[in-house]
Amino acid sequence: MEALALVGAWYTARKSITVICDFYSLVRLHFIPRLGSRPDLIKQYGRWAVVSGATDGIGKAYAEELASHGLNIILISQEEEKLQAVAKHIADTYRVETVVMVADFSRGREIYAPIREALRDRDIGILVNDVGAFYPYPQYFTQLHENTLWDIVNVNIAAASLMVHIVLPGMVERKKGAIVTVSSGSCCKPTPQLAAFSASKAYLDHFSRALQYEYASKGIFVQSLIPFYVTTSVTAPGSFLHRCPWLAPSPRVYAQHAVSTLGISKRTTGYWSHSIQFLFAQYMPEWLWVWGANLLNRSLRKEALSCQA
Repeated sequence: MEALALVGAWYTARKSITVICDFYSLVRLHFIPRLGSRPDLIKQYGRWAVVSGATDGIGKAYAEELASHGLNIILISQEEEKLQAVAKHIADTYRVETVVMVADFSRGREIYAPIREALRDRDIGILVNDVGAFYPYPQYFTQLHENTLWDIVNVNIAAASLMVHIVLPGMVERKKGAIVTVSSGSCCKPTPQLAAFSASKAYLDHFSRALQYEYASKGIFVQSLIPFYVTTSVTAPGSFLHRCPWLAPSPRVYAQHAVSTLGISKRTTGYWSHSIQFLFAQYMPEWLWVWGANLLNRSLRKEALSCQA
């Protein structure tokens, strides 16, 4: 009985210490940096930032937040009209230079030569890989159109890999730079009804973490950014995501928090409530994650289909 009591006390103490350390890490990462002065990102990394998928959501908000730090922004997306509008807004609001590059990453290898040429002589300090392809709504794998699968491969996996391959040599030569790749909370564990999407985001997470080990000694900071739900223009207005802003922040709020973690955490959700969700995901058994994912994705699919009706 005494031996069992000692084992129980040791287990409880260990878990308690883990929870305390996780709480401290959350406060240190998401709250303490925001109390001090803003870092000089230009001095730390360079004058130009490249943001892919910059016309909507996190990409657009992240570009605006970097511009508020004084960085010049190169915006890459496939919609020229939106790109021009976002670039003008950023230039007028933050008094920085903006450059737009129209590129449809779903077309594969052919689009990268012009991008490589356009970025050749620029001091790229920060690369943000945010462009991504998503399911129209959560659904089973056999119900996906083949074009969606190719988009997920070409946009989610190939785009980040090739963009890093383009800008990283210059960063290594200058011995400074930061690469931020936006993954997804769905990569924490296998996520049914988002199988291909969550698998592609798991690739981005592992890719970023491996790059950090390869290039940290050369002055390069690589961050895997793992957001959970963020409200966007396509989120149903009456959905629970809109009713819980603390659970699913706006892109602007999310980007403000995420940029404050740059240079501090190599792997982060970027937002305090997302970090709590991530901790729960880490500790819960896989069967519970799968059960919750099925429940949530069925609800989101029902909302999406009702909006289309």
